Amino acid sequence: MSNEIQTAGRARNGAVSIAYEVFGPATGEPMLLLMGTGMQMLVWNEDFCNDLVRDGFQVIRMDNRDVGLSTHLADAGEPGMFDMILRPKAAASYSLADMAADAVAVLDDMSWDAAHIVGGSLGGMIAQTMAIEFPRRVRSLTSIMSSPSARIGRATIRNSMRVAGLLQQPVHSAAEAADQMIAMYRMIGTPAENYPLDIEWLREVGAESFRRAYDPAGKLRQQVALLAAPDRTKALGAVRVPTLVMHGTADVMIRPEGGRATANAVPGAKLVLLPGVGHGAFPRAVWPTMIDNIRAIAH
Repeated sequence: MSNEIQTAGRARNGAVSIAYEVFGPATGEPMLLLMGTGMQMLVWNEDFCNDLVRDGFQVIRMDNRDVGLSTHLADAGEPGMFDMILRPKAAASYSLADMAADAVAVLDDMSWDAAHIVGGSLGGMIAQTMAIEFPRRVRSLTSIMSSPSARIGRATIRNSMRVAGLLQQPVHSAAEAADQMIAMYRMIGTPAENYPLDIEWLREVGAESFRRAYDPAGKLRQQVALLAAPDRTKALGAVRVPTLVMHGTADVMIRPEGGRATANAVPGAKLVLLPGVGHGAFPRAVWPTMIDNIRAIAH
């Protein structure tokens, strides 16, 4: 079995084009991976994808709209911070439901009637929205380091300001983007005393993300869509697919309350807390636990 990317594709949802990559043979169980705010598909480590392939899945990772090689809605402009905080619904140029429809377009492009949906952070919110809005397209739901509402488990003002300050610093090169990626995960990722950061991998991802597309305004448009989204707690009560919720206990960006609230909202959901793990860039040491649980919920 090859462990290389099999194909690169593009799906269309109206005027929006979504870039995606496929790992593994068509005989595998279909699985779609969704990433978080401002993060490109590259943050789903290729080795992680290949481990899922070896467990019997055909895996897709995709760039959400406004990041990477997917459509950037530059004509929508950059939302102002004042509007993002005080009037996000008015400031949003699209919704999480629109982003969920993008993901469904990828399933359509692959001729998949349904798939196992795995989402991290914002990707978890999109995955939840897929299970609510497109229940027949979701075989199982895995929500990682996410929440049913932007208000549940949100970061402290101090941590939010630290990250915002870092991301407001101008980036002019792939090397600077790599440095910024490393600095960000030192702020929000797993504390080094718990698990070491994979610095070289972060450097590669940061640099390649810059080369593919550097668009701070796109990240803000995604963020305001997140902030404008309604609380999904009640709607998640109608979800009937097998559901797994995983959350790091050291997550400072979406605190563990977000994971607990998600698991409590979905009938029969399984909650797995990952001790000492922060936000994003999952440590390799916890991959076996994550993949074992994903496999169990999907099968």
